[in-house]
Amino acid sequence: CSGLIKIRLKFLNDTEEVAVVRPEDTVGVLKSKYFPGQESQMKFIYRGQLLQDQGRTLRSLHITDNCVIHCHRSRNAALTALPAPSATATAPPDASGLPLSMGNLLVPAVMVVLAVIWYFRINYRQLFTAPATVSLIGVTALFSFLAFGMYGQ
Repeated sequence: CSGLIKIRLKFLNDTEEVAVVRPEDTVGVLKSKYFPGQESQMKFIYRGQLLQDQGRTLRSLHITDNCVIHCHRSRNAALTALPAPSATATAPPDASGLPLSMGNLLVPAVMVVLAVIWYFRINYRQLFTAPATVSLIGVTALFSFLAFGMYGQ
């Protein structure tokens, strides 16, 4: 297998695939070999640079054996899983189609915290002073405006 190099394709969820290619292969060939039918949705990043020129060879980009290329799948992609070139490869991060991040969990988490505080305010009112109650009303109103503004569109 002389002349072949191994490149680590690393996805956003820290999973990796190993691609075996030739240094003379282009970025477009790498995309079509490992992501057939989804070449336009895949973005490759190497050393902080977006690899946009599909005709550049890996050798001209100074990609050598055991280099890491970061892979990002565009959001407007279909919700199907990417085909795995080997049996041990794992699916990329957007394979499920359900984006689950800390930003998506922040609103429900704040709602739960506010509900717990209101429960204690109603059942243990002796623990809350007047300024604390006014502050709780203000925070609840502010959060309500923010939540309805974000999700009311």
